[in-house]
Order: sequence, then structure tokens, then C-alpha cells
Amino acid sequence: MKLQNKPLLTVVGAGPGDADLITLKAIKALQSADVVLYDALVNKELLEYATHAELIFVGKRKGCYAYQQEQINELIVQRALTKGHVVRLKGGDPFIFGRGAEEMEHAAGHGVSVAMVPGISSSLAVPAYQNIPLTKRGNSESFWVITGTTKSHKISDDVALAAKSTATVVILMGMSKLPEIVSLFKAEGKASLPVAIIQNGTTPEEKIGVGTVETIEQVVQENQLSNPAIIVLGSVVEHRGALQNVCASAIEKNEPIAYAV
Repeated sequence: MKLQNKPLLTVVGAGPGDADLITLKAIKALQSADVVLYDALVNKELLEYATHAELIFVGKRKGCYAYQQEQINELIVQRALTKGHVVRLKGGDPFIFGRGAEEMEHAAGHGVSVAMVPGISSSLAVPAYQNIPLTKRGNSESFWVITGTTKSHKISDDVALAAKSTATVVILMGMSKLPEIVSLFKAEGKASLPVAIIQNGTTPEEKIGVGTVETIEQVVQENQLSNPAIIVLGSVVEHRGALQNVCASAIEKNEPIAYAV
């Protein structure tokens, strides 16, 4: 049978979890897909846009892999060459610790055209949903986004560098390294630095624990926080509490409060 569509891989960012945070361009890609390969953290509601596509789960949770990365690469090429348009749907933004670049390079090397649709990164959106700004005038001039665990399963050397800075630090995939992270920040004299850990951000299952570098491990135990979670370290975490105090004061005074939708 002759292939009607030219072989194409579109790597698509699905956003951090809330289905409403998908982009219009991502929806159009799903609607035109012949095959969708999707990850574990992708909101399943988004698959409803792929009305005529073959749906293949290729995600992993807690070290359990449906497919190894090499198998995913080969599956992309095989489906593109035989079916046409493959959408690789990834949580957050595929170019931020999402291996999107690796998959595009592999596909292009096998004669498959490639395209990219950016997504809203969980590193930005998850703190924002909890009213934590990563930058704030007079408070934080920059931010780091770091993977907590490297390919060799060790803590990233960049965490130690970030601990020396005054920037907000966002650590993805770092829960298993939390004791090491805490130790590095304590070594820089930052035991009192505010910390927030947000699990399942932007979803109905969202949980948050707030403390300091000194207390955050106890907070994690008390709130039973685990992966998938994002760690935010910096004075900007206090903005969340400040807003809550303002809202509580307004309610007490019977003043109107504007809520974002």
C-alpha cells in the first residue's frame, strides 16, 4: 500500500499536567497524527484530540519501562516510514530534560522529516500554579533549572554551583537526592532558605509541602510527598505565603478578591 503522508515526526510538548495548558499548535498536530507515542506524565484527555491515530504508550514510572529509549527511537522511524505522521507526545516541554532532541536527531538520520511544538514546562508552570514566581523584582534576578539525577544516576554537579548563587533553584527529578541537595545548601549557610516541594503539579492530585532547607525533609515525611515532584529553593517561595495572608486579610475585612481562572 502506498504511503499517503510523507514520513514526519512532530515532537510535541503536552504541558505540565492540566489539559487546558496544551497549545493550539499541539492540538493541531494531534489532530493530524497517524500515530501518537505518549509518555506516562501526559494527561490522557489530550489523546482525545488524536481522533484517527494509533495510540502507543511508551512511558516509564518508577524505573519501569514500557520501551527502552533505543526501542522508542526505532518505533518512531518504523511508524513514520509505514504510516506517515508520528506525534511524540511528552510531558512539559520536550527540550527540557525530555530527550526530544535525541529522538529528532535519530529520526532525521533515517530520512524522516522532523518538527517541534514547544510545551509549557513544568519547571515554570508548577511553581506558578502555587503562586511562586521564579523571578521577582528586588528579590530574585535569575533562576536555575537543574535535573536532580544525571544519566549516571548521580546528583548533578550544577546543584552545588547553584547553591552558591542568589538565584531561585528549580530541581526536577530530584526527590531521591533530597538529602544530598539539603546538605549542599546547608554547606553554603542556607539552612533557613525557603523550600517548596510540589507533587503532581497542576493536576487534581497536586500536593505541596513548604519549609526551609533545615526542615524540608521532615515536611516531606509529614506530607508523604514523592515523585513526580518539583523542588523549588529560594526566597521567592515566601511570596506564596504573603499572598495567602493578603487574601485572608481581605476576607476578614469583607473586601473583594480577584481570582484567576
